[in-house]
Amino acid sequence: MNRNIALASLTAMMVSGCVAKALPPGNAVAMQSAYLLGAGDKIRITTFGFKELGGDFVVSADGSIALPLIGAVKVVGLTPSQLEQSISGKLAGGGFVRDPRVGAEVTEYRPYYILGEVAKPGQYPFTNGLTVVKAVATAQGFTYRANKRNIFIIRDDAGVEVSTVLTAATPLHPGDTVRVAERYF
Repeated sequence: MNRNIALASLTAMMVSGCVAKALPPGNAVAMQSAYLLGAGDKIRITTFGFKELGGDFVVSADGSIALPLIGAVKVVGLTPSQLEQSISGKLAGGGFVRDPRVGAEVTEYRPYYILGEVAKPGQYPFTNGLTVVKAVATAQGFTYRANKRNIFIIRDDAGVEVSTVLTAATPLHPGDTVRVAERYF
């Protein structure tokens, strides 16, 4: 009897989304405010009043971009606003522009990867608000052997595979790798 009550409680918690997850659900707005740039991101730099000091750039494998006048700027691990401040400081500090006003925005995020028990594993472009369920749909769904309850995510910035309960709100970030394991029953 106690086993049935415990099982019913566990089922109710799973349905209500109260089960502890290794990765907390989040939304795209929260991710955007703390988004850290990484290799493969495409960014647009705008220096107001100086069109030739901006442009579209791809963050290289070494984590930098090359800007006119100031050269290589390390961007990996910075937020877009921190990058704006860094570039402004270099332009002002080098005597190139007095009181520079710099804007930085991500125009294309680095891709995410999905592998394992999905119909079309591979690399896909990241979009805002992406969840694991949407990523699986992009990969044309689960195979018949897929474990549809737990998935594994390697966050680009952590490098450690973490098991998590699959929900409709499980978020993905740019550069993440999702592995859908095979079920054993």
